[in-house]
Amino acid sequence: MTRYTLITGASSGIGLALAEALARRGRNLILVARQRDALDSIACELTQRFGVEVLFRVCDLSQPLRVSGLLHELEHSDFTIDLLVNNAGIGTTGDYVSQDWACEQQLIELNVLALARLCHAVGTLMAGQGCGQILNVASIAGFQPGPGMSNYYASKAYVLHFSEGLREDLKPYGVKVSVLCPGPTNSAFFRRAQMDARALQSSKLMMSAEEVALITVKALEKNRAIIIPGWRNRLLALSPRLAPRWLVRRISAYLNRRFGKPSR
Repeated sequence: MTRYTLITGASSGIGLALAEALARRGRNLILVARQRDALDSIACELTQRFGVEVLFRVCDLSQPLRVSGLLHELEHSDFTIDLLVNNAGIGTTGDYVSQDWACEQQLIELNVLALARLCHAVGTLMAGQGCGQILNVASIAGFQPGPGMSNYYASKAYVLHFSEGLREDLKPYGVKVSVLCPGPTNSAFFRRAQMDARALQSSKLMMSAEEVALITVKALEKNRAIIIPGWRNRLLALSPRLAPRWLVRRISAYLNRRFGKPSR
């Protein structure tokens, strides 16, 4: 039976970089995203370059009915998923009450609910197989509150803590769980969140998606629980534990205003 890695949000950024890094290691892929043309092009390229089988499914994971359809196919197919990468996610920026609720709800549906549903469905299949691995993509934002991006930071805190708990829940079944917590990464995230990231572009905090993917794949091979690429990001993740909560909130608010000023 052919084994596959399922990657959500695979059409750009970290998801695309992970798809390439894993294909390079001979893994067959199922790529999930909203952009059919991009997925078609990526699937053809990876197949030609690395000789692996690359399938794709067009799915807006912020729509619960679409998620149900994808899960129904996975549960009733001959696909064996041995690695699930929950990478799809979005961000919003600005004071919470000034945001459109539909956008905030979409963030929760995608960053939290879709991820949890995929972990439950695919995790159940993996537990039945007695093996498998799950990688959930959080952020160093998950280690602290984030005024100016409150809903996004909270969603990543959920992913971080949920993944750590799930790691222990699934360990008796032979299923491994890791969580990736990248810092600022050069991708389309900032544009989609309507943020002006020009101040970050020259920062040493900014990493390429390819760097993050390479570090992540190596860490997965070692079954790391929490993967934080780059020593600067590891320091940022640790710092909220060493400072008073009021100071953490204020620093986070300052940084989000400085590096995350909404674009016009």
